[in-house]
Formats: sequence, structure tokens, C-alpha cells
Amino acid sequence: MGDQIARGEDFEKKAEKKLTGWGLFGSKYEDAADLFDKAGNCFKLAKSWDQAGAVYVKLANCHLKIFSVLESRFTLCSQLDSKHEAANAYADAAHCYKKSNTKEAISCLEQAVNMFLDIGRLSMSARYYKEIAELYEQEQNLEQAISYYEKAADLFQSEDVTTTANQCKQKVAQFSAQIEKYPRAIEIFEEVARHSVNNNLLKYGVRGHLLNAGICQLCKGDVVAINNALERYQELDPTFSGTRECKLLVDLAAAIDEEDVAKFTDAVKEYDSMTQLDAWRTTLLLRVKETLKAKELEEDDLT
Repeated sequence: MGDQIARGEDFEKKAEKKLTGWGLFGSKYEDAADLFDKAGNCFKLAKSWDQAGAVYVKLANCHLKIFSVLESRFTLCSQLDSKHEAANAYADAAHCYKKSNTKEAISCLEQAVNMFLDIGRLSMSARYYKEIAELYEQEQNLEQAISYYEKAADLFQSEDVTTTANQCKQKVAQFSAQIEKYPRAIEIFEEVARHSVNNNLLKYGVRGHLLNAGICQLCKGDVVAINNALERYQELDPTFSGTRECKLLVDLAAAIDEEDVAKFTDAVKEYDSMTQLDAWRTTLLLRVKETLKAKELEEDDLT
């Protein structure tokens, strides 16, 4: 490990020396870029992630200098190549920083995305927007995660990568519900369900999307809106009325209408015994149950 760090630092010093020396037509930047790349590989082998990330940022800056030189010479194809290389270097920096410094990783990914957008590489931009969203998700910064999953979904959709776009949209919906933005979550789950119902590959997930939308409706606590939504869902997917998901939502809506906590609990237990509820659904249903309990206590106090 120590040998690799020493080698990396040697390559880095040689690269810095190249940059301060003389060179024609950007050759010194090309030579320095080659040395920074070798330094980055050495630091990665040594698992010295901060050093690796920092040197890849220097590599990106070298490619941007090459871009500037080529821009003055109107060499379009080579310009695009150098900007692509700069974007890749920022992405490499980010992937090193991911192991040690989330803030720097996000910053480098944003730089990479901006460059990929500039040269029209939308699929790569979408991929790195999704990576940024995942980093914010790990940090439990749900507002920022929502923002970047939305950006990723839009780009994936524009590139017809429908499955990944839907995955990103569902993340937006889930996190929106977690921060109690239920109308936004409902809108997305219903939209994904509509787009999936006539797709042979995606139609089997429709009842799950409708269940998620229905649970968000329950969180709003408007019984009329819940029942209207259930009618819409059965019109959207005629098979939905025969599913356990639909029965659960109908039973829960009735329990809320009757302000019956025991009935609500029994309906959840019955469904969970056949199809285990995930943590997200369980959390939201507990919110609904707590609200129902509070109403029941209010009724008891009044009597």
C-alpha cells in the first residue's frame, strides 16, 4: 500500500512539473493528464480514496485545458472528446470520494453531469443524476433525493428507458409520502399505474402501484376521496377489484369511516399474513392507525 502511495505521489509531482513547464499546442496538458491518470490508479490500488479523488479532479482540469486549446483551433470532434474525458475524470473522482467524502462525491458528479449535458450525452447524465439522488438518499436528505430522482426520471424518459424512469419516479413518490406530501405521491403512483396497465412487462406491478396510491389516500384521511379513488382504480384496471390489495384498501376505508381501530388492525394483519408489508407501507399505515386512535380517544373523552 505504501509503495503505491509513493508511486502515486511521484506521478502527481511529475504531472505538476509538466504543467509549470513549456509545451506546444496543449501537449503539456496531455502529458500531465497521462501522469495524473497513473497517479489516480496508484492511489486507488492503495485505497487512498481522498488522494485518488483529488488527483482525478486535477485530471479533469487538464482535459478542460486541452478543450480550451482545441476550442481556439476550432477542432470540434477533439473538443467533444476532451470534454467527455473531463466528465469521465470527474465521475472517477466521485466514485473514489463516495468511499470517504459524500459531499465531494456529489460535487464531482454534478460537474460530470453538466459536461455530459453540454455534449448531449443524456443517458450518462441520467445515470449520474440517479447516483446523486442515491447519495442524498443515504444521507436521509429526502428533499434533495426527490429533486435528483425527478431529474433522472425526466432524462431516462426522454431516452425511452421507461423501466428505470419508473423506478426513479417511484422513489420520488415514496419520499414525497414520507415527508407527508401525499398528493404528489398519489399523482405519481397513479401515473405509473396508468402507463403500466397496457404494458405486458409492467402490468403485473399495477396493483402494487395502486395499493401505494391508496395508502397515501388513507393518510390524507378523506373517506370520500378514498372511495372515489377506489372506483377510479377499478376502472383503470378491471382485475384490481378481485385482488387482495383492493380488499385491503376497501376494508381500511371502512374502518376509517367507522373510526374502528380494531377493524383497521385486523385488516392489516390479514393482508400481512398472506403478503408481507414492506417497511414503507407499514410506516404509512401506522400513521393512519395513530390518527384513528387519536380520534377514538377524542370520542371517548366526549362521552
